[in-house]
Order: sequence, then structure tokens, then C-alpha cells
Amino acid sequence: MELHGHDYWQRNLAICLFGSFSTVFAMTLILPFLPIYVEQLGVRGHKAVVQWAGIAYGANFLAAGLIAPLWGYLGDRFGRKPMLVRASFGMALTMPLMGLSTNIWQFVGLRLLAGIAGGYSSGATILIAVQTPRDRLAWALGLLASGVMAGNLLGPLAGGALPSLIGIRATFWAAGGLIFIAFVATAFFVREAPLRSEATRNSGEKGWSQLPNKGVVVIMLATGLLLMVANMSIEPIITVYVATLVNNADGVTSVSGPNSAHVTAVAGFVMAAAALGSIVSASQLGKIADRVGHSTVIIMALTTAGLLLIPQAFVTKEWELVLLRFLMGLALGGLLPCITAVIRHNVPDNLVGTVMGYSLSAQFAGQVAGPLIGGFIGGQIGIRAVFLGTCFVLLVGAVWNWKTIGFSRRD
Repeated sequence: MELHGHDYWQRNLAICLFGSFSTVFAMTLILPFLPIYVEQLGVRGHKAVVQWAGIAYGANFLAAGLIAPLWGYLGDRFGRKPMLVRASFGMALTMPLMGLSTNIWQFVGLRLLAGIAGGYSSGATILIAVQTPRDRLAWALGLLASGVMAGNLLGPLAGGALPSLIGIRATFWAAGGLIFIAFVATAFFVREAPLRSEATRNSGEKGWSQLPNKGVVVIMLATGLLLMVANMSIEPIITVYVATLVNNADGVTSVSGPNSAHVTAVAGFVMAAAALGSIVSASQLGKIADRVGHSTVIIMALTTAGLLLIPQAFVTKEWELVLLRFLMGLALGGLLPCITAVIRHNVPDNLVGTVMGYSLSAQFAGQVAGPLIGGFIGGQIGIRAVFLGTCFVLLVGAVWNWKTIGFSRRD
């Protein structure tokens, strides 16, 4: 007896939740020891390590952003489940290979390949959005987003601890094993509802001309890009910044010096602090946005996060950076849900998927640009300039939203 979509959406949600968590966990796992691994692959010098760490981290998102439209097209043609199977298998294969790299070019190439193969969480979001009953959709997507944020939280924590226990290369292999479990679960237990008819699918491709509020949609796409630039510009240089704080007394600047285990552990806490803040605040900011307007929360969140970046540039203790990153996570926690809500309120039903695809592409662009910008500025000007420059980006975004939408209850 053939099941209907509503009969198996909860099982799909559970599997996609685990798959999204495991892939994000694996990708953020490498952040605390990324500069150390870059040094182990033969890169020498503070400036070169910072820049190559940014290139290596951003390579994944560059490839993902370029290939995403193709995977979206193939998903429309052949189904969402095959895209999830492809993404989980591809990442389960490339992650262990990263641990076998012998030089920086191999590592960057594998990061590019992982980006081409990946995209599990975005594909899972589309699958769940299509199959979940309308009266449970917000809850299901919120739970899926929580899995992604949990991966962002726990990945850096594990990445700060595992290398000292099993070694850096074995950490890559363990991450690949976790994703392989997600691949098996997806391949054998995810069920997909029938695709829409060709006529219905084509009705949503007429495009941009159908949007009644193009300006609002454009500013939301730009805000998603700016948010990712702000987040990702900081991530690749945090380990180096923490090293300067930990080693301040003796002037050591190498991230792989005698304090490397402590440096990676602290860096993991710093990175996890922002994700924890977002998990804590996301649902509460959503409730506030429903009352006062999503654009109001977006403007206030961008402003608050921007101002919090200023003291981050001048901290002298590790715990100060952890606290400030947590507060910044609190401020930014509800931004992506609010951006999505504004888009949905300003886009016809038959174009929501298409425009959300544009939104994902904009966020991928920010994930590419952020590490490259942060690595370049950190290497050429200084790490403090990365924090101050990111502050400027967020404040520009706040002013732009205020000028375009304003503090409105109707977004």
C-alpha cells in the first residue's frame, strides 16, 4: 500500500534532522584546528597561515554556491531524495580524504569538491517544506534549523577537543564516518512524495516579474548575504586571535606552538558561544517579531551585533571574547527566520521555492566572501581590523533595512 506524504513526513524529518546536524557538525569541526592543519601542510608565516585558512574554509562555500542552481534543477527533475543521497555520500567520501592531504593544494581542492558534493541541509529544508502538513510546517522547519545550529555549536567544541585525543587526521576520518551513517539512513529510510506535474512546475518559473514587492525581496537577499559575510569573516581568524591572547605574555604568535591544545580548545568555545546564543534566542526573537514586526527585529539585531563587534576587537582575555561572542549570537539568532518570514510575506506561493533558492545562493555568496575578506584583512592589516570592518558591514545593513522597509509591523 502506497503511503501519502503526510504518512511519513515525521520519519523524514527525524532523518533529515540527523543528516543536517551531522553534515554541519562535520564542516564546523575543523574550524578550531584549521590554521594548525594549514601549518602542518607546509604553509609558513603568520600572514600566509591566516590567508590560506580563509581560502581553505571559503573554498567549500564557493563551490557550493556555484553548483547549487544545478542541484536545484536536478532536484526538480528527479526528486529531492536523490539530492540528499548524493550530498551525504559525497561528503562522507571527501571528509576522510581531507585527512589524507599532504599539501595545501590537495586540501583546498578537496574542500572545493566537498562543496560541489554537499548541500544536504538546504536540500533537507526543501524536502521537509514540501512534505510537511501546513499546520506543522513552521515547527518542523524550526526543528530542522535547531539541528543545524546544534551542529554549529557542537562541531567547534568537538574540534577543539578531538585533535588532542585522536589526532587531526583521525578527526577528519571520524567526521566522514558520522556522515556515512546519515547517508545510509537517508538512502534506506527517507520516502519522497510524488513530484509536482510538469505544468505546475513550469508555472513557478515565469519569474521575477510576478513579485509585487521586488525591493523588499532584494533587501532580504542582501541582508542574508551581509549576515553570512559578518559571521564567516570572523570564523577563520578566531584561532589566530585566541593564540595572540593566550600567548600574549611571551609574544608567541604561532598557533601550533606549545600552547596549541589550549588554543584550539579556547577557539572551540569562542566559536560555539555564538551558536549557543543563537539557539537560546531564536524562538524568543521569533515571538517578538510576530508582535512588533520582522523588519524591526532585523534592524535592531543588526545594530546590536554590529556594536558588539567593537569591544571584541580590543579584548585582553579569552573569557571576554567568549562572552561577547555569546551576546552577539543572542542578537543574531532570529535573523534568518525573520528574513525567511519577510520573503514569504512578499512572494506568491508559486514562487516561494524559487526566491528561497535565490536567498540560499546569496547566503552561499556571503559564506564564500566572508572567509576570504576576513583572511585577507587579517593578514594584510590586522585581526582587529576584521572585527571593526565587520561592524561597519552590519551597521550598513541595519541602515539599509531601515531606509527600505522601516520599523513596520507589516513586512
